[in-house]
Amino acid sequence: MSNLNEYLAQKRQALITRREQAEANGTDPHTLRATANVEGRSGVRRIRIRDFQIISDSGPDFAGYDLGPTSPELQLGVLGSCLSHVFLIQAAQREVPLNALDVEVTAQIDARSGQPGYENVPVYPHNISYTVHIDSPASAEEIAALHDAVERACPILNLLINPQQIHGELVHTTDKEIANDA
Repeated sequence: MSNLNEYLAQKRQALITRREQAEANGTDPHTLRATANVEGRSGVRRIRIRDFQIISDSGPDFAGYDLGPTSPELQLGVLGSCLSHVFLIQAAQREVPLNALDVEVTAQIDARSGQPGYENVPVYPHNISYTVHIDSPASAEEIAALHDAVERACPILNLLINPQQIHGELVHTTDKEIANDA
């Protein structure tokens, strides 16, 4: 049994325990939260999620210092991470053995988008695709069923395929208001 298959056995037990606890306790939806703060002179974005920090930056061609991935690159990484995790979950639930699993996500983005002559070019990553490389002794039918289950269950894939409405709010302060509060 490969290390990945040992992990899948642990994952399967964790899924069973988690499901039993959720059924026994009647869990409510969980609120996810992330903050992004822009740092002074560098323009680096420090993303905070729970007790974790991720740096997002631009390349030198966009006045950045290349200290971390760009937001569109992070989005592709998030999709790849979610797909990988859901493949593990589904493989564990279905007891599909996996020797290796790798996901590659690609997209196109055009810096000219929105400019004269390029008004119809999307400002967001587009032509997104992913490739999953699986090494498994499972049959082609089992792997195809696994893939179908992943596409139904992957939250980030489904968010991108079926976007949600996003509510935005702006809170504007001025230096004058800050000085008056002091």
